[in-house]
Amino acid sequence: MTEPILQIENLHKTFSVKTGFGKTAHAVAVDGVDLTVGKGEVVGLVGESGCGKSTLGRLALGLLSPTSGRVLFGSQDITSIGKKALRSLRKDMQIIFQDPFASLNPRMRVRDIVTEPLVIHKLAGQRDQEQHAASLLEKVGLNADALARYPHEFSGGQRQRIGIARALASRPSFIVADEPVSALDVSVQAQIINLLGDLQQEMGLSFLFIAHDLNVVRYFSDRVAVMYLGRIVELAPADEIYSRPSHPYTEALLADIPVADPTMKKKHILLKGDIPSPTQIPQGCRFHTRCIHRFEPCDKVAPKITDLGNGHFVECHLRG
Repeated sequence: MTEPILQIENLHKTFSVKTGFGKTAHAVAVDGVDLTVGKGEVVGLVGESGCGKSTLGRLALGLLSPTSGRVLFGSQDITSIGKKALRSLRKDMQIIFQDPFASLNPRMRVRDIVTEPLVIHKLAGQRDQEQHAASLLEKVGLNADALARYPHEFSGGQRQRIGIARALASRPSFIVADEPVSALDVSVQAQIINLLGDLQQEMGLSFLFIAHDLNVVRYFSDRVAVMYLGRIVELAPADEIYSRPSHPYTEALLADIPVADPTMKKKHILLKGDIPSPTQIPQGCRFHTRCIHRFEPCDKVAPKITDLGNGHFVECHLRG
């Protein structure tokens, strides 16, 4: 792996939630996560809804404060630096949001949306701002005449392109893409993924790419991390995790990927029940309540991380 641009070390995030009758419970969103993103690398992060993916992405950007643990961006610990120092780092760390309809201010013209990072970080004079914005729009596949229009005048895919242009405006080196295509039509999804791939190659960007569509993640990512109930249970190079999945949860996710050939028979793995509540984390392996391979130690002892070689790590008693 190349020199790291982002290092997440033993990161925890717990939220307090009211359960009624004046009682408070603690919801564990991220529970002891370690993850590294190299310069110019794309790390895919997959898992079911509610497993903590988006929370981890926001922690990586300093948008949320962790309960414990560290996030190093370059050599700086963004969990402990002051607000002024973190603000100066913002131009190097950006986010592409999931919903292109909610992430753009409907009262702002595209010109103001795209140039806002330039104004905040004082990266260009007023004369150069519009020229830079027009260049960014062309880079993401839109015409410069879009600058004078409002978000409601565009389709979902076009709005997401505007969101990408805004994320690129400050010339970042690291981007969290939080399910950037899940709200788009399938035909548009491929266009946006191809665009992100071209931009990543052209600009040498690093990505933490959050998604639940494993086909998209395979196409775009160098490595894939599988997250379940606040933990990363498997991490491996993208090709290896698809050809040699080692955690039962990963196997189940891959088994549910649709196959384009209707004549091809595929084995489906039916998981029992729903993902447990983050306020009631199961003892032992947190996946044992749904795992078809569980055996004696699974419900009592938490599995340790096993190194399978070739950068492949798994957290499962079957591989320990």
